[in-house]
Amino acid sequence: MGQALQSFKKRMRWPISFIVFMWAVFFVTIILNVDLGNFGIYPRTTVGFLGIFTSPLIHANFKHLLSNTVPMIGMLTIMVMFYPRVAMKAFLMIYVLTGLSVWCFGRPVYHIGASGVVYGLVAFVFWSGVFRRSMKSIVLALIIVILYTPMFAGILPNQEGISWESHLLGGIVGIFTSFYYKKYLEVDEMEKDNHIIDDEDETRQYFLPRDTFDLTMEERKRRQDSGNWYSDSTFL
Repeated sequence: MGQALQSFKKRMRWPISFIVFMWAVFFVTIILNVDLGNFGIYPRTTVGFLGIFTSPLIHANFKHLLSNTVPMIGMLTIMVMFYPRVAMKAFLMIYVLTGLSVWCFGRPVYHIGASGVVYGLVAFVFWSGVFRRSMKSIVLALIIVILYTPMFAGILPNQEGISWESHLLGGIVGIFTSFYYKKYLEVDEMEKDNHIIDDEDETRQYFLPRDTFDLTMEERKRRQDSGNWYSDSTFL
């Protein structure tokens, strides 16, 4: 139990660090009374390109920040616990590609907030269940459907004050990322595959006994003379 807790704490270091940094940016804007909206993504402009990296850290108000923080913590926790091998790489890919997509295809307004990244993470976990087809990933996909179905409305266009482009494009990026990393199996998934291979080895039939070439010439001749050369094997 203690080792599992230590492993959990270690895996959660970078997700917690990101969340803390996101909140720190918000409180700095409140304390200094500054508006960082100009650091959001403004599509297809040089000055707006920086927003690809800064936009997810900027929120309009406390409600906006909290609405992104809760699902962000939930999704990052799922990823580091069940997909630790690719969690950070997938997060970074979703983070950057979502911002880049909004910069390329979004409306000419400032886009701020981490909701696009959240949609990308949700899509990643759900579609990993589709692409990987392991029992673990399928169960996680079902959990996502139950918990986050209301979020699907966020991708509908023409919602005033909402960057629906970030939601839609983040979801598409999440699908791409889950497909890209589908062959990066986790330890438990590899153990399952090895188990299947072992079972096949046990039931496979061989022309000669498996230890034939481990025997000496004298041992092979003695086995042949005894008439037991094929006793432990059958033809394919």
